[in-house]
This record gives sequence, structure tokens and C-alpha cells, in this order.
Amino acid sequence: MIKTVGIIGAGASGMMAAISARNHGAEVMLFEHNDRVGKKILSTGNGRCNFTNIDQKPEYYRSDNPGFANAVLSQFSVSDTISFFLKLGVYSKNKNGYLYPNSEQASSVLDVLRFELERLQISIYTNTVITSVCKTKKGFQLQTPQKTFSCDSLILAAGSKAAPVTGSDGSGYDIAKSFGHHFVPVLPALVQLKCSEKFYKNLAGVRTHGTVSLYADDTFLAADTGELQLTKYGISGIPVFQISRFASRALYEKKTVTAEIDFMPDFNDHAFTAFLDARIQSRPDKTLSTFFIGLFPSKVADTWISLSRIDRNKKVGELSDDEFDRLIRLIKHFRTDVTDTNGFASAQICCGGIATEEINSKTMESALVEQLYFSGEIIDVDGICGGYNLQWAWSSGYVAGKEAAVC
Repeated sequence: MIKTVGIIGAGASGMMAAISARNHGAEVMLFEHNDRVGKKILSTGNGRCNFTNIDQKPEYYRSDNPGFANAVLSQFSVSDTISFFLKLGVYSKNKNGYLYPNSEQASSVLDVLRFELERLQISIYTNTVITSVCKTKKGFQLQTPQKTFSCDSLILAAGSKAAPVTGSDGSGYDIAKSFGHHFVPVLPALVQLKCSEKFYKNLAGVRTHGTVSLYADDTFLAADTGELQLTKYGISGIPVFQISRFASRALYEKKTVTAEIDFMPDFNDHAFTAFLDARIQSRPDKTLSTFFIGLFPSKVADTWISLSRIDRNKKVGELSDDEFDRLIRLIKHFRTDVTDTNGFASAQICCGGIATEEINSKTMESALVEQLYFSGEIIDVDGICGGYNLQWAWSSGYVAGKEAAVC
């Protein structure tokens, strides 16, 4: 008997689930409330679609249940992803482990997925809102404003609340909750951080290299290094994105969150002190206002001078030990109070989601409802920047599609 698999959500994970289920012998119905499938894929990798990454480590996937993602990824690995897309026509370009289509166009990835859906004659229903889902003796009934659909197995791949402009509205959460599933708090991740200090208005637009470390109630949470972007409201850039999910969670838990920025991470404190001292000895007659030219962005240096309360016209050769130490601390241990994250509209993904304790990592099937499966971002798994969230989409979608078709 051929099974019918219904899939709610035609993003990356939903499309993979549809292809996997069809390749394992099922009839497939794919439902999408947008007017087209895969809209979010077009914005990934700045429009170039970093669709996976050669460098895979368990810690690159975050969850309240750290081992869950790895159990799924082991069933459909990076090499499986590369082979899958190569068969569809996408030759990958390797940029330090980050894989892109050789065309460097996200539309290439979406197009080959669409073509495969068509080739496999998968029924696609766009502009279709699922208003309710109920379990029956034979499977599931899906209600839309137009008609009722029936299927033997159901995969919920409806995404999260992140980037609602792409159609992510969190509607899948209500369906999961209707079946009794519980959620780890859903919060913005891979997102900018808002800070309390007023001087950020003067720093807007500055890009600089640094390490940002995050603390909650003075307990270290995470750190990352790279290009920082300073904004009128706080801090941004890939390093900030990488640690933002920890800020989201700590703020949700009402903890005091602080970021510490090291603007010269290539030096430890001792080496940087010696470096700066040698710079002073070389040109002791320079004023503090000109001393940092060629070393740091002028707006950042001006902020340090202002916060240090040292006369900007003072010659650097005349700095006291205390003044010198103040400058070192500002450059190497710049503390800023994090008050919030930007909202879901600015977030690339969410942290949190369906509690993984209620999902079988070998099959992606619900532990509460037979023949109900989950894939993608609706689950409490979020990856760091670099193609990891798409790899999670491909892996979880493949496993859910396969198991929904054959079990």
C-alpha cells in the first residue's frame, strides 16, 4: 500500500522532506502559505546560498539537548548533501569550508529543488493556509479555507518566527501545541544586540576587528572573533550573531547581560601593553587625539579618549601609569551593557522550538503522536552562521521524509 505524506511548509527542510518521501515511495502533498516555495533560501548567504559547511562539529549546533542534532546529521551528512545537490545540477564552490553553488546564486539552489519537485510529480499547494489539523484513525485531516485534505503521515516543517518577511510566522507552533508538544522558549538568534550606552549613536557604521565575549550575571557564556559592526543601537556583525542566542536566552531569564569587546585580539594584555608602550616611545610628542591614527577607526578611538577622561591634547609621552592602564582596559576589555536583541524581523533564525525530548532522533517522529514528524527550524536546534542551519534543514528533512514514507 502506498502511503500519502502531507508536509506543512515548503522551505528548505520541507522541500527536502518532500523529495525524500517521494524517493522512498510515498505520494506527497506539499503545503505552503506563501505564493511560492523556498522563498527564504533566496536570502541565505547574502543571496549566494552557503548551503553547507565542510567543517562539522557538534558544538556548531545548539539545543537544550546537545546530542540530538548530531544523531540526525549522522544519517544525512555533508557528503550526502554535496552528492544530493550535485545530482540535481549544483556544483559546489568551496570557500574555506563554506560551500556555495558555483554560480554563487541562491536561486540556483532553489531552482534545482523546484525542478526536482516537478520531476517527481509532487503535489504542491501554494497560497494554502492550514487552519487546523486533526488526528484520525487512518492518519490526519488538514483543513484549509477551501477544502479538507487527508494523509497517512504528516511532517511539520513550518519553520519559526524569524524573518517574517519570508513568510515565517510561527503558525506551525500552534499545530504542534495542539498535539500536546512542549516548547523551549522561542527567541531571536543570529541577530544584533542592543546596548544601553548613548555613545553608540556616534559609532554607527564603524566596522572593526575584535573578539566579543558574552556574560550573564558575570558568568561567561560564549565568545567569537571577527568583523564587528557598530550601530546606532549597539553591536552587530558575524561574531555578535554567533553568540546572540545566548544573550536572547539570558535576557529572557531576566539576567544581567554584558558584552566585553577586545579590539586587539591578536595580542594578549602583556604583549599589547608592550606594543603600545613602544608606539609611545617612538613618537612621544604625539597628542592622544592623533596617537591611534592608523591603528583603530577614529570614531572608536575618540570614544575611548572620551571615556578615559584624559585630555585629548595631552602628549602620549606624558601619560601617567593610571591613564595608560585605563586606555589598555578600554581597548582590551571594553564592557557594554546588553539590554535586548533586535526582534524576529531582524533575526536570521530562532533558538528554541519543540522540545527534542519529545522527538525520536532516529526517525524525527513525535513521541506523543504516531505518524507525526518534524523537521527544520521548528525544532529546538539552531546552528551558527556558515551553512549549518541549512545543513540541519537538509538532514532533518531527509530523515523525516524517509521515515514518514516507509514506517
